[in-house]
Amino acid sequence: MGVEIERKFLVDPALFFPPASGSEIRQGYLVRSPERSVRVRLTRSEVPLGEVEESAALTIKGPDGLARLEYEYPIPAGDAAELLDRLCLPGEIKKVRYLVDVAGRSFEVDVYDGVHAGLITAEIELESVDDTVVLPDWVTEEVTGDPAWTNASLSRAQAAPDD
Repeated sequence: MGVEIERKFLVDPALFFPPASGSEIRQGYLVRSPERSVRVRLTRSEVPLGEVEESAALTIKGPDGLARLEYEYPIPAGDAAELLDRLCLPGEIKKVRYLVDVAGRSFEVDVYDGVHAGLITAEIELESVDDTVVLPDWVTEEVTGDPAWTNASLSRAQAAPDD
């Protein structure tokens, strides 16, 4: 069984200075409800010699919270692009993800684009719910478990009102 243990935080844009390179992410949802979500993600990253590498995954997640079920499966990048363009619900999320080391742990910092431009969040995956985390000065508020801050909710918020 796959279990994700993760804490999520809001980030102060005035205090966060992104590293030189990040990965561009497009993600959409085939299913998004409080009980479960099925996400399609397409990631583009620069690799040495200026080349771009694409990867994609289909992710199934259980109810929101500090610890939840998560199953992730790689899929061809072309399939992900087609799913995003043709089958996902309205409300695609676009962001750039930066990996930032803080006290020996890696934070995934997402800088959002489009409707959510200006929003920055940080997530850290843990081995157990009791793990201690050193928070950098650019973290402002913990939003772990707050359904309003999940990517599925952010996606829904920008979708059409009848979605």
